[in-house]
Amino acid sequence: MIGIMLIPTIYSAVSTQIHTKQYDNIITNVGNANRINQIAKSDIPNELWEIVCGKTDFYTSKPYTKIENIFTGIEEMKENTKSKENQQKLEVAYRACTTLQQNIQILEDQINEGISVTQNEAQLDEIRTITALFSDIMQDFILSEMESASETNSSIKKASLIMTVMQIIILVFSLGVAIYGYITVSKSIENPLSDMQQLSTEISHGNLTARINIPEVEELIPLANNMNSMAEQIDLLLKKNIEEQKNFQKAEVRALQAQITPHFLYNTFDTIIWLAEQEQTEEVVKITKAFSNFLRISLSRGHEWITVDQELDHIRNYLTIQKIRYADILNYEIEVNPDLVESKIIKLTLQPLVENAIYHGIKNKRGRGHINVNVDYSDESKEFIKFAVKDDGAGFTEERLAEVKNELETGSENAEKLSSVYGLYNVNKKLKLYYGEKTEGLQIESEHRKGSTIWFIIPSVAGDVNV
Repeated sequence: MIGIMLIPTIYSAVSTQIHTKQYDNIITNVGNANRINQIAKSDIPNELWEIVCGKTDFYTSKPYTKIENIFTGIEEMKENTKSKENQQKLEVAYRACTTLQQNIQILEDQINEGISVTQNEAQLDEIRTITALFSDIMQDFILSEMESASETNSSIKKASLIMTVMQIIILVFSLGVAIYGYITVSKSIENPLSDMQQLSTEISHGNLTARINIPEVEELIPLANNMNSMAEQIDLLLKKNIEEQKNFQKAEVRALQAQITPHFLYNTFDTIIWLAEQEQTEEVVKITKAFSNFLRISLSRGHEWITVDQELDHIRNYLTIQKIRYADILNYEIEVNPDLVESKIIKLTLQPLVENAIYHGIKNKRGRGHINVNVDYSDESKEFIKFAVKDDGAGFTEERLAEVKNELETGSENAEKLSSVYGLYNVNKKLKLYYGEKTEGLQIESEHRKGSTIWFIIPSVAGDVNV
């Protein structure tokens, strides 16, 4: 359609250029013919008469210069004239001008030789006869050029008529294409769009198994494929989300069980009994109170978010119990920025880190060990909080540290087999599940026989949190 629409434009542009050039040549030729005709018919005879009368001479009037102008004009007209007939007329005019020049030369020679005025007048009459002939040739040439102008005008009318017919034909063709497109193309688009609308309605009503047939319209094929793929992806994501929620609930139960293992319960109760038998009443009260608070915060009435202060109380209760049990090998301190005590954190994230520091760090070294728990802003903008648990225990070898980091990243399908780092793995999974890309999860630095530092960074959240 675009090519067809361009045909009249191209034809019109080419035709206009051709006709414009023809008109320009004709006008130029007519102008030159009138100019040199005036020179030959009037200017030259008048100047020669004044020369014959003695009023002037050849050096002052310079008729030969006018003859050269006539020759130049004839040459220009030859270049612009395409008609053979007009070319022949210009050849005759050129010869006539040559004859005129020769006769002027004869007149000049007669004047220089002192020939009588009567003879000079006779020669001047001969020159006037030649200029009259030349003028007739120029007039005939001008009439021929005007006829060429008339022919050019007829050609323009013919081109205009042809262009009008072409435009009418194109208009009729365009209307036919438009009607055909309306009848056929619109229907082929309307049906697939109706199917897609029906699919979106089915999806909005929860029917994620609905699909549409791929249409025959090429432009709609990607859209149909994308809608089918979208429905499939939504279905998969919902199923995956349900599965992850189930796994997370199981992980929560396992985390709680890992923190309150029968072994931990037995040891705590054995310690209470032993202290009671030793009549250490204050220690019994202290450890019992710590154990009660430990269980209360662990359960937290089913809440997933607690304050930093509550999380640290949970650690204090746990360390109080462990310090009573391992009085000779364990010291600890907890440092927290006072501005962060009301910030929110997922519960049960620090206790597994402290437990790891005791059982895999402090207990595996000789002498007394020290644990430091630090909570502070990680950046000057105070948008993130850093939680760090540091011990001066046995530490990891380079090989073991690499294994632990790998297990934290890739052990999602074998969580039950991660016996030595299961607590760390569970915390790492919870952090990434709740905070997503806003946290990098657990980070570990360790040097063999010098201790370890485990930390994580999360966004600073204060007040009520709805998750």
